[in-house]
Amino acid sequence: MDIAKFKEMFLNEATEHLEIMVNILLQLDSNPDDPEGIDALFREAHSIKGMAATMEYGETARLAHHLEDRLDGCRQAQRISGVEIDWLLEATDLLGLLLSDIRSDQAERNVDRFIVSTPKEQVADATVVDEPREIVPDSSKKGVLIQLKLHDTVAAPGPRFLVLLKRLTDFGTILKSTPSKEDLLQGEAPVQLLVRLETDLEQEELCQQLEKYSELKDISFPPEDEPAKKQKKQPTGKTVRISTELLDHFINLAGELITNRYQLQNALKKRDWNELDDGVGQMVRLVKNLHHQVLQVRMVSLESLAGRLSRTVHDLSRNSEKEITFETDGMDIELDRAIVEELTDPLIHMVRNAVDHGIDQAGTVTVKAWRERDQVLVEVADNGCGIDPEKIRQRALTVGLLSSLQAKSIRNYDLFQLICQPGFSTVEEVNETSGRGVGMDVVKTAVEHVGGILSIDSSPGAGTRFILKLPLSLAIIRVLIVESDGTRMAMPITRVVQTVEIAAADVQSSGKQLMIHYLDELLPLLSLRKILRRPKGDPHDPVSVVITEVLGRKVGLVVDRLIRQQEVFVQRLPEPFDQIRGCSGGTILGSGEIVFLLDLQSLFERRRS
Repeated sequence: MDIAKFKEMFLNEATEHLEIMVNILLQLDSNPDDPEGIDALFREAHSIKGMAATMEYGETARLAHHLEDRLDGCRQAQRISGVEIDWLLEATDLLGLLLSDIRSDQAERNVDRFIVSTPKEQVADATVVDEPREIVPDSSKKGVLIQLKLHDTVAAPGPRFLVLLKRLTDFGTILKSTPSKEDLLQGEAPVQLLVRLETDLEQEELCQQLEKYSELKDISFPPEDEPAKKQKKQPTGKTVRISTELLDHFINLAGELITNRYQLQNALKKRDWNELDDGVGQMVRLVKNLHHQVLQVRMVSLESLAGRLSRTVHDLSRNSEKEITFETDGMDIELDRAIVEELTDPLIHMVRNAVDHGIDQAGTVTVKAWRERDQVLVEVADNGCGIDPEKIRQRALTVGLLSSLQAKSIRNYDLFQLICQPGFSTVEEVNETSGRGVGMDVVKTAVEHVGGILSIDSSPGAGTRFILKLPLSLAIIRVLIVESDGTRMAMPITRVVQTVEIAAADVQSSGKQLMIHYLDELLPLLSLRKILRRPKGDPHDPVSVVITEVLGRKVGLVVDRLIRQQEVFVQRLPEPFDQIRGCSGGTILGSGEIVFLLDLQSLFERRRS
C-alpha cells in the first residue's frame, strides 16, 4: 500500500494530538492528581504512536511509545509530578521537531539521547546538538557566504531573520538569501538563513557585528568549495478540515449556479430583459451565499492559540521563578485563518514581554477577545508595574526620535507608540526572553500587515494593555470608495466611523488647523489631497468628510466625492509596489477599473513624521 498519500492527513492529526497533549499537561500542572487528565494524556500519546507506526515513522513511534510507558506509570500512581510534566512538555517539543522533519521530507532525528535521559536530566539537556561554530578563513572580501542560526527558544524565526537581513544591508549588498525575503514575508519559519553578501568587511568584523544579536546561536562562513545545502522549500499548500454538511452546501450552490448560468444565457438569447433581471438578482443571492460559506471554511477560533500562549507563560514562569496566572476570555471568537496564523508570533511576543517586563514576582496575564461590528479586538494585558512614560520620553530624546519641544507636547498614546520603533528599548540589560530592541516593531508590522491597528495603554503601577483591532477577513471585505483629484480609492469600512457632508460655513479654524463639530466633539479636518501631495482642488460646498479614527483619535478626512460602499476582493500588490507606504492592496471593480486600498494608519503616520 502506498502510504505517502496519507502523509498530510497524519501530520494534521498528529499536530492536533500534540496540541491537546500540551493543553492537558498545562491543566495537570495546577491539578496533578487528576486521574482523568492523566488517562486522556495517555490516550493522546497512544494515538500518535499508532499512527506513526502505521506510517512507518520509526523515531516518532519510538518516542511516542516511550511517552506511553512513562504515562502508564503515572496512571498507576494516579499522580504526575511537576518534574515529569516539564519532561513531557520537552517531549512534545521533540515530537513537534520530528513532525517538522517529516513535513520537510528529511530523515527523522534520532531520539536515543532523549529517551535514555531521566526527567531531571532532560530538563537541562538539549535534544539537538549542533556543531560548534567555526569561522573558516577566507581571503576574499567580497561575495562572502554567511550561515545564521537562531536559538531554539526564539519565538518568531521568520520576522527575526527579516530584521537580520535588513541589518546586513548596513555592511554591504545582499546578492542572495535562502530563504528569500519574499519567502520570509510569506510566513516561512526556517531553522537557518544563508546569505551571500558583497562586502568590504573581513569575516571577523562581520562576526563581531552579528554577535551583538543574542538571538543568534550560530554564525558561520561555509567554505566556498563546499556548496551549501539548499534548504528544501516548505510546501505552500495547506489543508483544512471541513464538515460534510458544508461540502453539501457547496455542491448545492454549484448546482444552482449552473442552473442560473443557463437561465441568463437563455434570457440573453431571447432578449427577455425581465427574465435577465430576475436571473441577475438570483446570481447576486447565490454569490452572497457562496461568499458566506467560503468564509466559514477560512474561519478558525482563537482557541487554537490558547494552548501555545499558556505553554509560553508556563515555561517563562518556571524559568524566571515567578508566579504567573494566565487567563483567557472570548477565545471562541473566529477570525480568518490567515490572520490567526499571522498573529501567533506577535501574541507570543506580547505575552513574553508581559511576563518578563510587566510582572515583577507575581501577577496575572490576560488574553481577551471580543467582536465590535466587523472587527475583532484582541487584548493582551497584565497587572504588573506598567510602562513609565518618562523613561520612554528620555530614551526618545537620547536617540533623537523626539525634539525637546515634541517631548513636552506629545500625548501618552503617541509616546507609547515609540516602543514600536525598530531597535527602541528602555531595557538596560538584555536577557534570553526580551529586551534586544527587536520585537514590538515586528509585532506592529505583523498587525498592520493584516489590516489591523495596534494601540498601547499603560499607567505606572497599574499594568499594560495592548489592543489589536483586526478585520474578520483578509480576502473579501466591505469598503468605502471615495474620489480625490479624479482618482478613485477605497478604505476598509471598518476604519470608517461615519460619512458626513458639512456646509462650508460650518468649517471653523483654530490657528492653521481647520475643525468641525461632530457629536459634541471638535475634530481636526485633514485633506486627502494634501496627504497624497496632490494639487489643491476647487472648493466644494458641502464638504464631503469621512470620520475615521487614526492614532487613537477621531479626525475628519476631506475627500472630493463619496462614491459608494461595496464588497471587494483585495489582492496584495506585487513587488516593488507592495513597498508603497499608505497602500495596503488593490482591487478591480466591475467596470475593470483598478482601485487601491488606502492604509490610513500609514498615511497619517507619514504626515505626522
